[in-house]
Amino acid sequence: MQLRYAFRLYPNAGQRTALARAFGCARVVFNDAVRAREDARRAGQPFPTAGVLSRRLITEAKQTAARSWLGEASAVVLQQSLRDAEAAYKNFFASLRGTRKGPRIGPPRFKSRKDARQSIRFTANARWNITGSGRLNLPKIGAVKVKWSRNLPATPTSVTVVMDAAGRYFASFVIDTDPAADAARMPETDRITGIDLGLTLPQTPSGGTPIAVLSDGTKIDSPRFLRRAEKKLKKAQKELSRKQKGSKNRAKARLKVARAHAKVADARREFHHQLSTKLISENQGIAVEDLSVSGLARTKLAKSVHDAGWASFVNMLEYKAARYGRTLVRIGRFTPTSQTCSTCGAVDGPKPLNVREWTCTACGTVHDRDTNAAINVKTAAGLAVSACGAPVRPGAIPAQREETGSHGFPTGNCAA
Repeated sequence: MQLRYAFRLYPNAGQRTALARAFGCARVVFNDAVRAREDARRAGQPFPTAGVLSRRLITEAKQTAARSWLGEASAVVLQQSLRDAEAAYKNFFASLRGTRKGPRIGPPRFKSRKDARQSIRFTANARWNITGSGRLNLPKIGAVKVKWSRNLPATPTSVTVVMDAAGRYFASFVIDTDPAADAARMPETDRITGIDLGLTLPQTPSGGTPIAVLSDGTKIDSPRFLRRAEKKLKKAQKELSRKQKGSKNRAKARLKVARAHAKVADARREFHHQLSTKLISENQGIAVEDLSVSGLARTKLAKSVHDAGWASFVNMLEYKAARYGRTLVRIGRFTPTSQTCSTCGAVDGPKPLNVREWTCTACGTVHDRDTNAAINVKTAAGLAVSACGAPVRPGAIPAQREETGSHGFPTGNCAA
């Protein structure tokens, strides 16, 4: 499995200038490739191949007065920019044919120097290396200071240098992990859990709002990072709106807003990493609902849904389960987990979202809505643990669509 390890970079003034130059060269080559293919499309000619574009837009362009400054950036960076354009067109055509998963995407667009994110990529043949003093030595940029938060488990195959909207620099290394070593890090366990994701009224002992409820009754508070930072964000955004467009003060105010948003995103990501690692280490099998996050994000709870970050959290569970030999099962979003009694299996019908406890009419059991849903998620996944500790799943369980709510707001997945 390939993973990315990101570390903060602290380039000096000269290195920041060299990085800005490299970002600009890569951006120009990408835009030239898009323009060349668009011109060919309008003229009814076949798209130029990657080899033709490489010769025309890099090799020959460096010999001209208009593009001679391309030689100031590493040739590998320019070649990787062409590959990015090629990949963007392949994804676009695959989306048109319907062979690409996910929503439809449009054709590649021109990049701007004002884009929130700028990046360049160095592969192994670029001859970058990590010095003995722990600096990242990049061609035509120099040895950049790195804040190493952990050790790299293997030799990286490539490194991508990223500048985000907050003006921070990161080095993202691609690592091929060792499956045997990863499996040894996580001891086997016989525990299986179901997770009910949702937004409910404060019900936890600490008075917080649960973001997830486990099948054993554990309720995990939502830190609500965005809500807690709204006052500071509002003030920074108001200051930005009062600055004159194009002024240096506006650029400073924009950077302040971006840093405030980055702080919220970083805190949410750290929380998701800690929670997902804890769940993966403690459970051999995990079951979650396949929520329609994009649909929920169009409701009146949109801000809270984005603040919760369910999609990011489930994606972390998915790749960590694959890495450490765990099993993650997503059950259908139309499975009536909040309508079914986890004790006797009777379906008691839809319930308003403000109903947090209900009594089964068949067996008389009093259920906490979220805990009951988490138990049903675990049951619907059909997970079991064999004698050797390996998770097994007897078979797929079809979702029961006729007993649930609408696509945009499935019953039992989210609450007021």
